[in-house]
Amino acid sequence: MDLVIRNARVIDGTGGPSYRADVAIADGRVAEIRREGEGTGPRPTGTRTLDADGLALSPGFIDMHAHSDLALLRDPAHEAKAAQGVTLEVLGQDGLSYAPVDDATLTEVRKAITGWNGDGSDIDFDWRTVGEYLDRLDRQGIAVNAAYLIPQGTVRMYAVGWDDRPATRAEIQRMKQLVAEGLEQGAVGMSSGLTYTPGMYANDSELTELCRVVAQYGGYYCPHHRSYGAGALQAYEEMVSLTRDAGCALHLAHATMNFGVNKGKAPDLLALLDDALDAGADISLDTYPYTPGCTTLVAMLPSWASEGGPDAILTRLRDDGTAERIRHHMEVIGSDGCHGVPIEWDTIEISGVSETGLAGCVGSTIAHSAAQRDEAPWVTARRLLINDRLGSTILQHVGHEENVRQIMRHRVHTGGSDGILQGSKPHPRAYGTFPHYLGRYARELGILSLEETVAHLTSRPAPRLRLPDRGLVREGYRADLVLFDPDTVAAGSTFESPRTLPVGIPHVLIDGRFVIEDGRRTDVLAGRSVRRTDKSTETKDPSARPAS
Repeated sequence: MDLVIRNARVIDGTGGPSYRADVAIADGRVAEIRREGEGTGPRPTGTRTLDADGLALSPGFIDMHAHSDLALLRDPAHEAKAAQGVTLEVLGQDGLSYAPVDDATLTEVRKAITGWNGDGSDIDFDWRTVGEYLDRLDRQGIAVNAAYLIPQGTVRMYAVGWDDRPATRAEIQRMKQLVAEGLEQGAVGMSSGLTYTPGMYANDSELTELCRVVAQYGGYYCPHHRSYGAGALQAYEEMVSLTRDAGCALHLAHATMNFGVNKGKAPDLLALLDDALDAGADISLDTYPYTPGCTTLVAMLPSWASEGGPDAILTRLRDDGTAERIRHHMEVIGSDGCHGVPIEWDTIEISGVSETGLAGCVGSTIAHSAAQRDEAPWVTARRLLINDRLGSTILQHVGHEENVRQIMRHRVHTGGSDGILQGSKPHPRAYGTFPHYLGRYARELGILSLEETVAHLTSRPAPRLRLPDRGLVREGYRADLVLFDPDTVAAGSTFESPRTLPVGIPHVLIDGRFVIEDGRRTDVLAGRSVRRTDKSTETKDPSARPAS
């Protein structure tokens, strides 16, 4: 054997009781599991032995909602996720990412999501298709495995542009072709951001046609749906109905119930999902274990103000009359960008800016910054949007703890960080989601048992991605494994110090290779793209890139 892990408390991902065992690894897979007290022959031996007494051994965690699309290229070591025990993350979220594109679309999408991923000025965009992007990850080498969702907003930008109108038949055919090509090249499904432009301009008929293509390839649809505030339940029902009509599997992104109108309404959402599941629907969901959300400040604007793309938005903001219309829509009516709820500026905290000269804004709410300037909050927000060229990220403090706890107990729940790694004060979920589940919600609060929590983070998401050999500690499965201390594991990241690494996770392995060892990042880049095939999802042959 290459490695034998002795005396581990194996939490195997099934949700069943843990057990003590030796786990032997060879050729990147779990070769033997010898339970304590079982077997009559000698214990397995290996080139290397690790005594895991006092540690739990679990499958690697799967981050079902990640925004690391450029972060993996910018910093392949990717310690923010590797240190949490994440061994696979799903990119291309919320309908906006960097493939498939042509040159013009790439220019626009880089502007549109600067707040999520930076402007990309430090990246060589040497790809245009989904397959070329995945090849780039493999060629460069990455710390964790990565799967990709085709971003519907980017596809619409490519085929239709930024216009708020129904797509023509020819444009729909072009979008269906782009989605099919992306799936053939390895994407595992399609995402949408239906409170982000231009994806939100698509009607249900258009989305249904695209989802039918996704279903033909055995993928899944992952929508950030049209509202997490006013009309949230109706927005969830819309997605359930749409995918039922399309015959497509549904995975609900960051399935929260936010804003005052939804306080205490998690049971209503769960009842809706249970009814659909009992009727035969194929549904899963992910959440992060925190109450604030995180997005860009420009996302709060009404959709009509965003038509035409980033340059058109800035033109409208600079015009006093149009800016006043935007303010009225946001503060009085409730914009679709803010989920139909009138914006409360004291809940909008600036978490990052693109222009270094604006760094003093970070950590303050719009309301607080406005009070310091003795001006109206919209004046402050408008100035920031213009001066930062729409690159500002925010934390939106509109969640409810009781909703978070109830949703994470659900039978189809999985974990997703929704981690935006940009900004000097990002949401702590980017660095802390998975240890926070284990330490805060399992050990301290007992919302789930440790065994149940591990299952939510491993074996539940693996089937959604059609991974036949991940998500469990089982002989023959890939040795994507995490060793953690159940008594001390915790998120180090806080809202005050969001880039602090977790504690209590000394070892993380991908394909049997240590990417975290003794609590420190190694120089091993064991990750690679994970691609959809006709029958399952497979990992790209590592020989496709130089060994790391």
